[in-house]
Amino acid sequence: MRPIPFPRWRPFLPPGPPSLVGLAHGEDAAGPADIRLAPCDVLLDVVVSGRSELLAEIAQHMASVHGLDGAEVEAALAHRERIASTALGQGAALPHARIAGLQGMRAMYLRLKLPIPYEAPDGQPVADVFVLLVPRRATQLHLDALARVTQWLADRALRARLHRCRRRAEVIEQLEDSGRP
Repeated sequence: MRPIPFPRWRPFLPPGPPSLVGLAHGEDAAGPADIRLAPCDVLLDVVVSGRSELLAEIAQHMASVHGLDGAEVEAALAHRERIASTALGQGAALPHARIAGLQGMRAMYLRLKLPIPYEAPDGQPVADVFVLLVPRRATQLHLDALARVTQWLADRALRARLHRCRRRAEVIEQLEDSGRP
């Protein structure tokens, strides 16, 4: 089977630029899929050797920063990866999972110091990772958030700007700027 090139995802994305204003941690999970990152949820130049180590790093972060059950987060992300790789192509991945008892959406951006193999459709290793955790029953929120983040990750110019960022606040600023009309 031939891999699907990343740009072919574009027809499945909502029109217009994504927004970064709206759903904050702990707000109503039934609300719009607007994604807000806190500086503590932006990790730059992360060093991991592979996908399993990356998922463990994400789980440890969610446990230490947000008080989530790290083992549950890691198991949920690993389960999703066993279903199909969350690599999108062009060096980007979107690990995501539904977590029982989670109040509101959690998002995280990791820029890896060195790209890692990730079973991407185009075969390219991954360096940009955007993580989404949503409440178990938030189906529409989950789908809307996935579409929105896929739109960001499909933007080569945005990813290039993210790679030039030296501080967490700069990453957030670039994402916010990309969501303005």
